[in-house]
Amino acid sequence: MKSKANQSQGMLLFKLTLNQRFAIGTLKVREIVPFQPLTSIPYSHHHVLGTATIRNMAIPIIDMAAAVGFRPLQKEELDSCYIIITDCMRTVVGFAIRSIDKIIECDWKAIEASPPTAGSNVFVTGITRVEDKIVQLLDVELLLSKIYPEDTSNLYPILADVEREKLKPLNILLVDDSFVARKQLSTALDSINIPYDVATNGLDAYEILKKSSDEGKPYNIVVSDIEMPGLDGYELAFEIQNDNRLKDAYVILHTSLSSEICVEQAHQVGAHEALTKFEATELVQAMLRGANHNNRAA
Repeated sequence: MKSKANQSQGMLLFKLTLNQRFAIGTLKVREIVPFQPLTSIPYSHHHVLGTATIRNMAIPIIDMAAAVGFRPLQKEELDSCYIIITDCMRTVVGFAIRSIDKIIECDWKAIEASPPTAGSNVFVTGITRVEDKIVQLLDVELLLSKIYPEDTSNLYPILADVEREKLKPLNILLVDDSFVARKQLSTALDSINIPYDVATNGLDAYEILKKSSDEGKPYNIVVSDIEMPGLDGYELAFEIQNDNRLKDAYVILHTSLSSEICVEQAHQVGAHEALTKFEATELVQAMLRGANHNNRAA
């Protein structure tokens, strides 16, 4: 199957230094504009340059190079810079970058996961090659979490004891390539003492699902990100629904993109639910619907 995500999502290449290329998926990008006049924000994070008014919306502008550890933009550079307006984690922000390279079609299966030796706080979620040069795919969720720490009240679900007991016996697999998202998911389930397993990409998840099914311990609920290198969430859902060993699993896809298109496509490929991440109680309620689905199927 050719994923609907792969059909619609390319890769925006840009530079934060003179030579090194970086990228983000185009589904996160609203538009690209030349650098705009900014209004300063008192007491804002030191990587926030100010706000720009774009299409009648005040949008905070972040110095992306500085935020990921490179030389900050200098005042004399700003006129030649660009702003990438993104929609991620239910937040519209702009990233000021030194130069735009181009938008390319992307085979997301060819993207390699960031090596484990890079550490958990590295801002890179994947690596690929374009024109025989390395391109690093940035983890926008991790970057934003450092600048705008999330309200922790969203991380802890509200759950009755009876509901908790419905989830405890189930085999649950969490799939996400983003360190921030995995931490959010695990924090939510740890807080209510629900066991789970974790996969860091779709390909690993698919192998884990098949192995567990063959061993007589199939997973009942799969919670997966949509945007992942290797095998994306759409493709993973499709594979699950078209494999007789796995098709009884209740598939919940989640995404940092606030797009109705993502929800529609998720249902088309066989996912039972699609959520914009992240609200812990909303997630757990979806998992409870999965528990009820499993009870009916039993």
